[in-house]
Amino acid sequence: MQNYKLTIAYDGTRYQGWQGQGNTDNTLQARLEGALCRLTGEQVEVHASGRTDAGVHAAGQVVSFALAKPIPPDTLMEHLNRYLPQDMGVMALDFAPPRFHARLNAVGKTYVYRIWNDPRPDVFARRFRYAQPQPLDVAAMGQAARLLEGQHDFRSFCGLPRFKKSTVRTIFHIGVTRQGNEVCLRFTGDGFLNRMVRILAGTLVEVGQGLRTPESMTDVLAACDRSHAAGALPAHGLTLEQVYYDSIPNA
Repeated sequence: MQNYKLTIAYDGTRYQGWQGQGNTDNTLQARLEGALCRLTGEQVEVHASGRTDAGVHAAGQVVSFALAKPIPPDTLMEHLNRYLPQDMGVMALDFAPPRFHARLNAVGKTYVYRIWNDPRPDVFARRFRYAQPQPLDVAAMGQAARLLEGQHDFRSFCGLPRFKKSTVRTIFHIGVTRQGNEVCLRFTGDGFLNRMVRILAGTLVEVGQGLRTPESMTDVLAACDRSHAAGALPAHGLTLEQVYYDSIPNA
């Protein structure tokens, strides 16, 4: 068996998330596996670095899979980009070591949440940015973000209240920047819980609106109670930007 490492980008708007489901083939995993089966004649199971939710996008999702009959990576990449839907595209493809696994070997990820901060409609990028017409205090959001960095128990920011495994994670950096009318939140960490990035983003937006103080982040973390954080922002503003395997920049 020949193992492969594939990097794929996708617009998640019309899909029911990454993970394959028995009652539908409208998932990103199902589309990729279907294309690989069509090209190779093999039943191929792919393993992603993580399961993005319905409506979430990716610029650098990483996938591993194995083929019984090896195909040169350049040839396979060319054919996949021919057969995949236009809202999915293979960015890189290469042979991988036999034991490489896209999820198990990942040491960190960067997610980006994009916000259109203007009362005027976001006509051209509305599928990729969350519209927040009220002014946001980016400086206050940045102060709050600093208190969320580091190793903490992020149970207050977990979308599964009865999650039984450890909810301790390390966030190495949260960038809060404004360029024109776009506010960009960039989260880099060793791993993220269910809907964690979207809940963090929602809580930071409430700080930006003046509904919370930056200092209140300490209490939200200490509570370990989902009700103490804000609601999750909509999925369409979120993009998985990059997955790390050797080291995490500036970690």
